Amino acid sequence: MTERRKSATVNAVLRELKWLRHPAQAAILQRFFKTGPGEYGEGDVFWGLKVPQTRAVLARFPEVSLAVANELLDSPVHEARFFAVAALVRAYAAGGAVERRAIFDFYLARAERVNNWDLVDASAPGIVGRHLPPGGGRRVLAKLAKSANLWERRIAMVATLEHIRQGCLENTFWLAGRLLADPEDLMHKAAGWMLREAGKRDRAALEAFLAAHAARMPRTMLRYAIERLPVERRRAWLQTPRMPRNVQTSLQCRAGRV
Repeated sequence: MTERRKSATVNAVLRELKWLRHPAQAAILQRFFKTGPGEYGEGDVFWGLKVPQTRAVLARFPEVSLAVANELLDSPVHEARFFAVAALVRAYAAGGAVERRAIFDFYLARAERVNNWDLVDASAPGIVGRHLPPGGGRRVLAKLAKSANLWERRIAMVATLEHIRQGCLENTFWLAGRLLADPEDLMHKAAGWMLREAGKRDRAALEAFLAAHAARMPRTMLRYAIERLPVERRRAWLQTPRMPRNVQTSLQCRAGRV
């Protein structure tokens, strides 16, 4: 396929992506991303491209309009939606204040189509995290974190990775505390991942959070959060007595979270 740069139309993008289809890899991805009935990725369709291949296709389209991104987000093809969110992140990084605001608003409006964990993880920090001021934007983050949509909740949590990179950990700890009772394992992993990254910046702050919440943390969240701690500290936190489920439920009701 030629490397010349092309006009970014929906058909042109899909044609380039489709040319790189790999059926055997697609079958593996369908299983890995849980696309079966009742699974979190139900109905997602893969063409079998690896992420560098999709990004290489994006590089051949220097400009991708919001209208094109909008249509690609409606595609059942996972790689088309990945192309769209990657294009949005690139455009946000290069844009001025007006363009950035438009991309931020568009992204939140179409968040239900950023509907697998890799799509969220590749885009939330670079759009939502970069747009909201470090330690701020809590009205937006709280609204996302309360959503019935798993992906919007994950966007809120993973967006704080950008704030962590800037040395601001407040929103990470605040959101992780609000999401302790989330029913989804993908959220336990996301919160634990962000806590781990925060702990790499400030171990004392992480251990303070754990002291306050470890008894209520889902086991997956706790394991992810403590991965970078010394062995003896990991062992100690894993031995934290678990708070009885009925007590946790009572606390959640008092906080208005169930």
